Amino acid sequence: MRDTTMADIRTPARATVRPPGGTAGRRAGRSPAPAGRRAKAARATAGTGRMAALLVSPTLLVLTVVVLYPTIMALTESLYGPKGLDPRTGFVRTTEPFVGLQNYADIFGEAGGRFWNAFWNTTFLTVVTVTLETVIGVAMALIMHRALKGRALVRASILIPWAVPTAISGLLWRWIFNSNGIANELIGRQVLWTSEGFQAKVAVIIAEVWKTAPFIGLLVLAGLQVISKEVYEAARLDGAGPLRQFRHITLPLVKPALLVAVLFRCLDALRMFDLPYILIGAQKNSVETLSMLAQHEASNVRFGPASAYAMLLFVYVFLIALAFVRLLGTDLVGDGEGGGRRGRRRGIVLFRRAEVTA
Repeated sequence: MRDTTMADIRTPARATVRPPGGTAGRRAGRSPAPAGRRAKAARATAGTGRMAALLVSPTLLVLTVVVLYPTIMALTESLYGPKGLDPRTGFVRTTEPFVGLQNYADIFGEAGGRFWNAFWNTTFLTVVTVTLETVIGVAMALIMHRALKGRALVRASILIPWAVPTAISGLLWRWIFNSNGIANELIGRQVLWTSEGFQAKVAVIIAEVWKTAPFIGLLVLAGLQVISKEVYEAARLDGAGPLRQFRHITLPLVKPALLVAVLFRCLDALRMFDLPYILIGAQKNSVETLSMLAQHEASNVRFGPASAYAMLLFVYVFLIALAFVRLLGTDLVGDGEGGGRRGRRRGIVLFRRAEVTA
């Protein structure tokens, strides 16, 4: 008989039976999910998909009626010319003749000078106004986000220009930029703001920025409100000043909302029509945009060329939107880390990373 030792008492014998193949064997030994459970999950997924399609279908129907159908009709109309005189018979046509791509050829040929002037005016006004609106809008958002006395009054006063209709805004600024208006009284000289020249562009830029900068400020304010205060507290404890906090915390965390605001403003500015039309007037080469050019052709009952201008503007806007989504797609969608515990962790990580690279 073997003597019992202290090790035998402290460590009792355990019989361990391992299935063949170790862990893999245990996993392989598990029974698969019942077929009935899988079928039930598949039915639930299919039901969810049908419900999602049912909920989205009204929106798709509205988009089809409002966007797709007019686009197809404009494309079809752009292939027809004005009625006018038939050169073969000498009589006035009763129907619009089919001319194919002739309207587009005329735009880049006979009417090329006017088209490119409107194209560069549209691009210039879009770039300048959106840039100024972004800078001023971010500043407005930071002001509205601060806990100030009378913050509600400050927010209301900032957002009032966005609530004013564009036509009313154009008439208001036309009165300001009148030859005897407030603008000339302030600068102390006589400037014809609503006539041909670069000053007309300046007038449109000032009026447009005044009206639409609050829109960017509103969207950026929504992004600021989901940033946790703990991120800024941690940055202050590390000795970061306001400028460094803005650069390394505020801008990275508010970037998705800011990019969406800039995208919306770019698409809206490319279609600019009513403000320069009311403020400066029609057929002014200094501020004539692609939308104004299409409206001028349509007002002269030249619906084919007007549709061709509209289709070129549509392609231009589509390419800009596609470039935004392709180049900045992840930032536009965001990753859901703006607020809560993930937002705090991401903000602290961004600040620590900035400290290392500084």
